[in-house]
Amino acid sequence: MRSSQGLLVFSLLLGSIGFAPSESNNPTAIHTVGQALDFWVTNTETRVVSAADAMPEEKYSYAPTAGEFAGVRTFAQQIKHLAANNYRMAAYILNQTPTPDQESEAGPDTVQSKAQIMGYLKGSFALLHRAMAAINEGNMLKPMAASGGPLQKTRLQLAVDAVAHSNDHYGQMVEYLRMNGIIPPASR
Repeated sequence: MRSSQGLLVFSLLLGSIGFAPSESNNPTAIHTVGQALDFWVTNTETRVVSAADAMPEEKYSYAPTAGEFAGVRTFAQQIKHLAANNYRMAAYILNQTPTPDQESEAGPDTVQSKAQIMGYLKGSFALLHRAMAAINEGNMLKPMAASGGPLQKTRLQLAVDAVAHSNDHYGQMVEYLRMNGIIPPASR
């Protein structure tokens, strides 16, 4: 088990180094696990925030209804759910208790307008960046008392979950944008 975790960490680090800008092009080269993980948070944040911003506010209530889409989240609900998970995973990584709004799958009811949702989303990534900075070689694989579920027991697992979960919902956001005739910014 320990060797498979080590292999996962090695693979993550090796993979992120391959995609990170070289030291000669960027003075902020990756030297730590936290920086390698933060690279992926930044990459995900760039795509998610630009996609959220690309949808006009009047379309934030859009959800497909034809075919097998009955009952799916609206565009706004996708973003709030993604952000709530980011807040929750970051709180666990930082060894904090998530607030009631972070525990909710749907995010806070008070966040309704596009501007509020964008602020909530950006705040979730800001906290994720802080959480990635707290991950290091000494604590990334240590089991934690509070975690995101039965499968996520370490900071590294929580960090990977946050990025993977955000990318899952980014895919949904892309579909909703395209269904509304909008080319996602990352595809332009």
